[in-house]
Amino acid sequence: MSGYTDGFWWSPDGLRLHYRDYGGEEAGGNDGRPPLLCLPGLTRNARDFEPLAERLAGQWRLICPDMRGRAESAYAKDPMTYVPLTYLQDIGRLLADLAVTRFVAIGTSLGGLITMLIAATHREWLAGALLNDVGPTLEEAGLARIRTYVGIGQSHPSWVHAARALEESNRDIYPAYDLEQWIAMAKRLYRLNSGGRIVLDYDMRVAEPLRLTGGEEAAPDMWPVMAAFRGIPTQILRGEHSDLLSDATARRMVAEIGEGAELTVVPRVGHAPALDEPESVAAVDRLLARVLRG
Repeated sequence: MSGYTDGFWWSPDGLRLHYRDYGGEEAGGNDGRPPLLCLPGLTRNARDFEPLAERLAGQWRLICPDMRGRAESAYAKDPMTYVPLTYLQDIGRLLADLAVTRFVAIGTSLGGLITMLIAATHREWLAGALLNDVGPTLEEAGLARIRTYVGIGQSHPSWVHAARALEESNRDIYPAYDLEQWIAMAKRLYRLNSGGRIVLDYDMRVAEPLRLTGGEEAAPDMWPVMAAFRGIPTQILRGEHSDLLSDATARRMVAEIGEGAELTVVPRVGHAPALDEPESVAAVDRLLARVLRG
């Protein structure tokens, strides 16, 4: 695993939050390349970007936060703070603490919604953006599937058992995965608790806002935000079999952003691409090359 340091920061409402910092100040040499801010999905954490960091750390600095209620970050006292606007405030405080004013945002699912909010409120921060299988319109089929598992605790006696459970519920999303890949995913999603059981590594109460709002929506209408990405190198990734981001929505996003936007469809994958597929790797590399060209 590529080396990283653990960092912590305080949210505006007093939670101690955690991030991984791959590469540090020396990454990328002296060419002024911006860091990559990697924002995970709803039930994911900083470990979700290990494959990306394995490939890019040392060339680029990667800042990978655990959002509140996930992994090594503190759980919120009020579960109704598990919403995108609060996550945006948390990230703003992290960036201020690190004195980072320009970066490439890589956002998967919920992380992509946070990226959209960054574009809407602080467009000048973005040197580039990757929206991984998420858009202004989220399909009800995908939202319904998310509601079936978020906030439901699971416990397993071994990593293999956890991996098999993931395979059973996600084989349609990653049909080509073997046992080694399922175990690697399990170790990104689960943790070993004090009782020796393998459990999901997030606060089950992240589901509470979903039960009230009915979905992951960041705002009633996010389509106007697409205009904020104009002129910013933007890569949109869509899993070929995604049930959350439709082909029509992805293509409309490209049309709304116009020049600077690119759509890549990752074959044989659902929601969401893991960023280690050959097509995803090539898409990330094209985005970063465009960022370097300015």
